[in-house]
Amino acid sequence: MKLNRIAKIGAVGAVAALALTACAANEGTDSSSDSSEGTSTLSGTLDATGASSQTAGQEAWVAGFQTANPDVTVNYEPTGSGTGRENFVAGASNFIGSDRAFNDEEIAAGGFGACADGGSAGIVELPLYISPIAVAFNLEGVDTLNMDADTIAGIFAEEITNWNDEAIASLNPDAELPDLAISPVHRSDDSGTTETFTEYLHQAAPDAWTFDADGVWPLQSGEAAQGTSGVVDATRNGNGAITYADASQVGDLGTVAVGADGDFTEYSSEAAAKIVETAPRVEGRSEGDLALEIDYSSVEAGVYPIALVSYLIGCVEYEDANTAELVSSYFSYIASPEGQQAAEENAGSAPISDSLREEIDSAIALIG
Repeated sequence: MKLNRIAKIGAVGAVAALALTACAANEGTDSSSDSSEGTSTLSGTLDATGASSQTAGQEAWVAGFQTANPDVTVNYEPTGSGTGRENFVAGASNFIGSDRAFNDEEIAAGGFGACADGGSAGIVELPLYISPIAVAFNLEGVDTLNMDADTIAGIFAEEITNWNDEAIASLNPDAELPDLAISPVHRSDDSGTTETFTEYLHQAAPDAWTFDADGVWPLQSGEAAQGTSGVVDATRNGNGAITYADASQVGDLGTVAVGADGDFTEYSSEAAAKIVETAPRVEGRSEGDLALEIDYSSVEAGVYPIALVSYLIGCVEYEDANTAELVSSYFSYIASPEGQQAAEENAGSAPISDSLREEIDSAIALIG
């Protein structure tokens, strides 16, 4: 099986690939540069698809990686997490970005076409992009609002339908809320961001949100849009609209400070990172699979509870040794302090902790 197949399942033509013709390497990694000469020995192309939430992060990572490796090309197409996972199974992407790890059923099914022998040696799932999911709205004259989990769930379940509803007004006594219909906007594609958001609603507001967590939006009503940029654009163009999206891409929209027990926290990379610090690993996974169990019902002060933990996913074994070296080097750069800082500056993501980096580096070392 060749790994450079260019067919991509469900790729969206309107979404431009993040392709740079000369890509850089991790300066501190022996496999990616010659330490005596300071020049890269890597060459080749990586094709990847996946999470649109990682768009700004991938832009920074590809640009940084190209500086040290002018003979490498990394193509990342933000098709959405669901399409990325499908492509990884089909063997159409060398690695993917995904806003959730593969679940237990998918791991048990195996058959990862990107990997040698269908991934019999396992896969690596690395939580390398941690970012708040903003609840963002378009309401003239209002920049921020306080909302608790029940209120957010009521809005997206379409039980709270007007901006001056008492549920919103009671939490925002100083806000001038109009008598205006609320227009919720959700993702039309299978999205890890949707799964994270609905997991938060499911855990934090089970009485108001009666649906299971899922990457596919559970309601047929409301406005749907493709990808992160799609829901942001739809909200920006609709007075009274509200959506959920990676915070790096909401721009000048109003945003919600999320509350628990009367304490409201605005999104920030630091506040989002706190929810990951104590997260346990999903049980029963292989050595390189660092999937996390996130407690989205946290009421700890200063924690922003709607945190997206997005993964870089690759193979433990590739059929092509050069592909393995390129993936390993690229992942090492992303995990490095330099790579994490680049994403923080470009996307507002939260850098991983030193202890998590040690685990990730150990997982990357398995790639071959």
